[in-house]
Amino acid sequence: MHHFKKYLTQFILFGLLLFSISCGDKENNNPASFIPNVPVNFYIYPNTIDFIEVQGFREYNNYGYRGIIIFRLDQSTFMAYEKTCPYDANEESARVEINYPTWSLVDSTCMSSYNLLDGMPNGGPSATPLLQYGTYFDGNQLHVYNNI
Repeated sequence: MHHFKKYLTQFILFGLLLFSISCGDKENNNPASFIPNVPVNFYIYPNTIDFIEVQGFREYNNYGYRGIIIFRLDQSTFMAYEKTCPYDANEESARVEINYPTWSLVDSTCMSSYNLLDGMPNGGPSATPLLQYGTYFDGNQLHVYNNI
């Protein structure tokens, strides 16, 4: 019984140590906390009216917080990203643009760089991914949305 209490005490102390480390002062990695939540719910026709070629993109500046970039990976796969850089979303000029030679999205204000395929940071000071919107493509119409 003595060994059990000893191990139980060690286990509890280890758990408290892990909890205190996880509650430390870190950069908040939730993009929604940096960028104001705005409703996004629109449709485009990437094969016709709103043509987006495979491995091409189109910007929609009237949607999202400061605009949305839609990237078409292949015939049926689309990614939609908020143009506002989450590193300093309060800065008006903090917007990402596509850099094709590196297949990334880059904010020229803070020089943060993000992977075009998943929105994860891959350079610069940001540790927070780009805010990504949901997409659903039925073969004709692309629905871009969030859950607000």
